[in-house]
Amino acid sequence: MHRVRLAGIALAAGGAILFSGKAIIVKLGFRFGADAVTLLALRMLVAFPLFLLMGWWAARRAPRPLAKGERWRIVGLGFFGYYLASFLDFAGLAYISATLERLILYLTPTLVLLIGWLAFGRRPSRTQWLALLVSYLGVALAFGHDLQGGDKGIVLGGALVFGSALAYALYLVGSGEMVAKVGAVRLTAYASSVASVLCIGQFLLLRPVSTLALLPREVYWLSLLNGTLCTVAPVLMVMLGIARIGSGLAAQIGMLGPVSTIVLSMLVLGEPMGPWQVAGTLLVLGGVLLVSRAPSAGR
Repeated sequence: MHRVRLAGIALAAGGAILFSGKAIIVKLGFRFGADAVTLLALRMLVAFPLFLLMGWWAARRAPRPLAKGERWRIVGLGFFGYYLASFLDFAGLAYISATLERLILYLTPTLVLLIGWLAFGRRPSRTQWLALLVSYLGVALAFGHDLQGGDKGIVLGGALVFGSALAYALYLVGSGEMVAKVGAVRLTAYASSVASVLCIGQFLLLRPVSTLALLPREVYWLSLLNGTLCTVAPVLMVMLGIARIGSGLAAQIGMLGPVSTIVLSMLVLGEPMGPWQVAGTLLVLGGVLLVSRAPSAGR
């Protein structure tokens, strides 16, 4: 039992760290002349066959096939959770640092809480309201620090990444019932496959295929890493970790993500890290922890 718990912790931690590497790889891809549409398409082109294989494996073990209504819901979840959220995230990374991007994305649990209140009347508790205040104050500190550099693109980039967090929050809210009916692995594989088709289709509509021949080989190596180690692998690792230690502990371990992004952004990208950013990071992590652990006040 102890070994199973340790394995679950290791899987959840490894998945969180690998997920955080996505922003670093995207920023490196920008430096080699690729844009968000191209990088996203290459990432999903690599991941698509693996998601199909995952879906085939899950379907063979499923107790029943998908109903027609479930198929359309999965298409919608794939659009919001893995296509729109990914596209807005990649687009925003062209304007803001990897550290700020990860902090904004980490507001997703707070957005799930707010959506639950506005759409379903699940009123947050006082502790959760405090957690919301702390989380957004932390992002404001980090955002204000970066904004002092005078780059107006930070506002646009921050808005795009916040839109990504909101899109993924909508996916989480909408997927709750579907996970129980379809299964976590099958839902993730199917929704990700839908997103892969949308991302690749977007590239074919907006960019000539001939541009791929102009990309340096580094972009292809980075996309290979992004599609495997930073997309498919962490999805499987986090799911396996949750199966061993539960979603609550896995979510807390997931807080390694922003920290690892900060470390990687400094070591790989050379991004500066000042005291305001450190303070903002600590506030966001503390606020999200409170949101995750505090009970709701109910209706």
